[in-house]
Amino acid sequence: MKEIKLTRIDELNEKLNAKKTQLALRRVLYSNDLQNIFTKQEEEQNMQFYFSNEIKTLPVANQKQSGRCWIFAGLNVLREELAKKYNLKSFEFSQNYTAFWDKFEKINYFIESIDDFLDVHYDDRTLQHILKTGIQDGGQWDMFVSLIEKYGVVPKEVMPETTSSSNTRFMNSIINVKLRKYAADARLLHKEGKKIDELKSQVIEELYTFLVSCFGLPPQKFDFEYQNDEGYHIIKDLTPLEFYHKHVGDILGDYISVIHAPTFDKPYMKTYTVPYLGNVIGGREIKYLNLDINELKELTIKQLLNNEVVWFGSDVARYGDRKKGVWDDNTFDYETLLEMSLEISKEDQLLYSQGAMNHAMVITGVHLDNNISKRFKIENSWGSENGNKGYYVASDSWFDKFVYQSIINKKYLTKEQIKAWNEKPTVLKPWDPMGSLAK
Repeated sequence: MKEIKLTRIDELNEKLNAKKTQLALRRVLYSNDLQNIFTKQEEEQNMQFYFSNEIKTLPVANQKQSGRCWIFAGLNVLREELAKKYNLKSFEFSQNYTAFWDKFEKINYFIESIDDFLDVHYDDRTLQHILKTGIQDGGQWDMFVSLIEKYGVVPKEVMPETTSSSNTRFMNSIINVKLRKYAADARLLHKEGKKIDELKSQVIEELYTFLVSCFGLPPQKFDFEYQNDEGYHIIKDLTPLEFYHKHVGDILGDYISVIHAPTFDKPYMKTYTVPYLGNVIGGREIKYLNLDINELKELTIKQLLNNEVVWFGSDVARYGDRKKGVWDDNTFDYETLLEMSLEISKEDQLLYSQGAMNHAMVITGVHLDNNISKRFKIENSWGSENGNKGYYVASDSWFDKFVYQSIINKKYLTKEQIKAWNEKPTVLKPWDPMGSLAK
């Protein structure tokens, strides 16, 4: 390793004096935010909020200060089915209800996972990965399916938001302290030759009580009340599972997770899974079919053109304007002004921790020009104050670079893709980037 010599700093300053663009940039940044100065005005005309194919959907929801985007996106897919059946102009499922059971199941998943690490050294990489990950708000599609198929759904009015469900940071920190304490205590009991069943039971009881205090008590039965053009209606005495199966429709089993992971260790037309990633023990397996981006996009568009929205996962950290509701790598020009290259391939983004799926949303439209996709309409869960009443537009090139996952109905897959899907998945490392959680 080489230290930086003071003479090197003199050289850098000498070269800096010759960079007139950087002198101007320094003046601009004295009173302007760095991220607000890269927009290319001439490119905005290509990101108009018009789409040749658009699905009519309900008003957006708001996940607030929580990482529940994957739950919001999943419930947004389901609510469109309910809205069609009952002619609803506005409706939300209780995200709080689903998040409660997600937290509870993740707590149990963590506790049971520690059984595999009672004897290993404390710095075992997988153990440390589990401990550092702890309990988070984030999740993936298969985790959403497991929750709904076990616990069903309820309308938002039946279990409304609380302050804790909408702002989860401090609550999560308390849960993680308790779970890491459990891991330490369980390993010590095991070392002493004692059983840990009683400790498990105690921690589950304590954290269930804590969750009820934070989220409220999940309902076991409720009445579904709604209003449409025909007037007021009520369906009485429903369980959450009855509501899902009878009134929403048991449709989640028809969908699979298609990903684009262009890394050397994940050949296309193969399936993959990630160990120690999940929530419901005994629930749906985490499983992905890896396809070329053009195939993933073709399936996404095929589903949209059949008037079915698409849950998808992407990296929203780059080339975006939250207020305007735009994601487009061509609209934001960092390199010209900064005078340095920032281009990094999608493969290297995954391999070198620059990018991965971090947010889930719903695609509700696509603009096609001569059957070539130009931009996509997106339903987000950041409230109606941003974007176009909470809806966003993403360019086709941004889709290629930053979309990692689409949830596709199996009926749209080719025979070859179905065959590949049915193969036994390759098990990746627990810390593989495709195991990242959407928040």
